[in-house]
Amino acid sequence: MAWIALADVAVALGGRDVVSAVTASVSGGELIVIVGPNGAGKTTLLRAIAGLLKPRAGRIEVMGHDPASAARRVIARELAYLPQQYELAFPFAVEEVVLFGRYGTQRGVGLASDADLAAARAAMEACDVGALAERRFDQLSGGEARRVIIAQALCQGAKCLLLDEPTAGLDPAHARAVFAMLAAQCRAGAAAIVVTHDLDLALRYGHVMWLVAGGGLAARGTPAEVLDATATREAFGVRIHVGALPDGTPFAVPA
Repeated sequence: MAWIALADVAVALGGRDVVSAVTASVSGGELIVIVGPNGAGKTTLLRAIAGLLKPRAGRIEVMGHDPASAARRVIARELAYLPQQYELAFPFAVEEVVLFGRYGTQRGVGLASDADLAAARAAMEACDVGALAERRFDQLSGGEARRVIIAQALCQGAKCLLLDEPTAGLDPAHARAVFAMLAAQCRAGAAAIVVTHDLDLALRYGHVMWLVAGGGLAARGTPAEVLDATATREAFGVRIHVGALPDGTPFAVPA
């Protein structure tokens, strides 16, 4: 059974369909990468899967739940969502911010169990922010803050991960480490959907690529297949060259 299922989904903003007729599914162990030009509807589609936007038509299910109508605590146990923008009104410490990800399992606000604390520390180490645990979140650099929020999503322990531009603002080493960590999570049985403009990392780590363009899902297949597709060239206005480094590692660059 698919963990995430979309059936003929249309999502509208301001009375206009941003994406429509999207039918797709995601199973445990899969790392899906969503690519497409600016304004194509990638974020809108991801927010609909997260239950933050209700589809105008069609059906979305996450682990058998309608994410738009199920209780948020129920969805939080199944799905972790990392938005492009994340702001906090109060000067929380990094460890506290990461522990917000345990909302679905905590007995109450601030009542972190030993298991919660262990999950937070493991997530911080996985995202290379363990040394920042006592730092104030609002005093971090943009890249450090981004890694903390990824740790929060990881700490949640959800089966399905939705991440919108998780590597934006990260240096190359940390960007690659984030994708490697997500790939490891999927090898362990999780499912992940990642919106990204980094075609090279999408090619290297993704299992399936969705091209969102022209108001819908314009192409779907392995990353190499989609990046070489006519629909991708038309969507970006450039051809994407796919090659391999001497050690066999694939790479993608605009030609």
